[in-house]
Amino acid sequence: MSADIATALITVGGAAILAVVTYGLTKKREREAVLRSERLAHYKDFVASLSGIITSEDTPEGQRAFAKACNNLNLVAPQSVIRALQAFQEEIRVGNPFHSRERHDQRLSRLLYEIRLDLGVWPKDSQDFRVGIWASGVRTSGP
Repeated sequence: MSADIATALITVGGAAILAVVTYGLTKKREREAVLRSERLAHYKDFVASLSGIITSEDTPEGQRAFAKACNNLNLVAPQSVIRALQAFQEEIRVGNPFHSRERHDQRLSRLLYEIRLDLGVWPKDSQDFRVGIWASGVRTSGP
């Protein structure tokens, strides 16, 4: 009889442990999904904000939206994205006397590559990954 009780206790204990572990893993996956969704939303805002800082189309509102989007990335992006973002910001800052279009494009491509890696969208080769931002062609001021 005591062997039957011991077997029953082990079975109940094992089932309880399995339930707790399963619950914990499910909650962890749910939290990861929520964070992934949050990161995607911030990444979309960031990419959309790039349109507000394109030469000849930049506006004060666009600059503010870009700054806000960059700051929000600090909350959710991994360090590799933040490093690439900082390199891009350094290149495009107004006070950069050594601004280069080639370096701008390289740093923007690297930043978007790191964002894609974080989201699980991998290009085959990072050396060939290049992006470009399109301007609408509509002037914001002047003749």
